[in-house]
Amino acid sequence: MPVLHHYPLSAASRFVRLVLSEYGEEATLIDETPWERGEALLQLNPAGTLPVMTDDDGAIVVGAPVIGEYLVETRGARLGEDALLPTTPGGRAEARRLVDWFLGKMEAEVTSYLLTEKVYKRRMPMSQGGGPPDTAAIRAARANMRYHLGYVGYLAARRNCLAGDRLTFADLAAAAALSTADYLGEVPWDEDATAKSWYARVKSRPSFRAILSDVVRGIPAAPHYADLDF
Repeated sequence: MPVLHHYPLSAASRFVRLVLSEYGEEATLIDETPWERGEALLQLNPAGTLPVMTDDDGAIVVGAPVIGEYLVETRGARLGEDALLPTTPGGRAEARRLVDWFLGKMEAEVTSYLLTEKVYKRRMPMSQGGGPPDTAAIRAARANMRYHLGYVGYLAARRNCLAGDRLTFADLAAAAALSTADYLGEVPWDEDATAKSWYARVKSRPSFRAILSDVVRGIPAAPHYADLDF
């Protein structure tokens, strides 16, 4: 069984967990504290970033997009060669672009701010940057969230799924990022019915069940978080 070093509220970690589940793969989850960068994690990934997966044969795979592609190559045949990626080069490029959008751009503009200010700072020692949240950073994240939610709605209004006709990495990356913010009650769903309807479809998939059952000690999920009819 592969081992996944992750943080439960990390969008990148959640993306990998969703991909594993879509492929019917179980993994041993090892929770890491992102700001501590323990020695064991650094031995696997000198950059100290998450997620990191160790496969059954000892292969160490680092980073959410890389792990996703690795799983396509090693597990994708279970569901068909092109499962979770479109069949055409152009379609694959679009799916990969959107993975980078939601796990890169949205991470930098929204989810990293929310996690740092509302979660990490509550637990980090003052010497590592802990303390009260920066309300300006939270306001910026909320403003940026509206932009990203609108983009999801824009894509979902023109395609059955975000990168095309069927579920791909793009949907899982976007849903992972939104679920992180949604746990904290920071997604204004009432502002975009199309985005909300798309998320409800992805959220209802069996692969999402473990994500919806996540509990972070001392930080309860928003009341609607696990509600499929939110």
